[in-house]
Formats: sequence, structure tokens, C-alpha cells
Amino acid sequence: MSTATLSSAAFPVSAAYRLSAPATRPQPVARLHLTRRGRVVFTAMAAVPLVVGALFLAINSGGAVATDSSSAVQFHYVTVQSGQSLWSIAAGVAPSADPRDVIADIVSLNQLQSAIVTPGQRVAIPAKYASATK
Repeated sequence: MSTATLSSAAFPVSAAYRLSAPATRPQPVARLHLTRRGRVVFTAMAAVPLVVGALFLAINSGGAVATDSSSAVQFHYVTVQSGQSLWSIAAGVAPSADPRDVIADIVSLNQLQSAIVTPGQRVAIPAKYASATK
């Protein structure tokens, strides 16, 4: 029978350490568990600023208040004669202005569908051109 001798060089220190050291596991991360009451409190904390903001906007958005003071604007009206067009009315109302601009203002003020007018139709003249005719 032969005997074998083993020296410490056969087993490196690091390998021996790894075998003898206990394996370490990562520690589990603690999770937050909310109870029903905790969820209610958390939801209320998130909802209160939203409700306060909505109430603030609802209370302060009443800037456009109707008043009883009448600020009626008086317009100068022109009755369209036979053979007359908006171009001739614009040239007569504001001779120094571009007739296209005057026609566009008249159409906008009277909410006309087009620049076509009929005899007997009353057309309001914008105030900036009506003052020139007086």
C-alpha cells in the first residue's frame, strides 16, 4: 500500500475560503403595504389640492359680469338704392380709404353672406367711416 501526501499547495487559499464561507443572499427589499385606511388617506392627500384648485377657478372665473348700464352703439345706416353696390357705398362713405377694406368691414359688421346687396336693404356703416360722412 502506498501513501500519498498532500501539501497545502494543492488547495489554493481562495478556493478553500470559498468552500468554507457561507453563501450570502441579497436581502429582500421591504415593500410598502397600505391598509385600507392608508389608501384613503393617501388618496385624500392627492385629491385635496385638486379640489381646492377647481374651487378657486370656479369662484374667480366670474370676471364677465353683466351690468345694467347700457352702452348702446349708434350706427349710421345707408339704404341701398337701385343699381347701387357695396363698392359704390364704400366709395361714397370713405373716399380716402381703400374700398376693399371698407367693404370687408361692412360685410363683417352686418354679417352678410356675400358682398351682394339688394335695393331697399339697410346696411350699417362702421363707426370709423360713419364719422367721415357727418
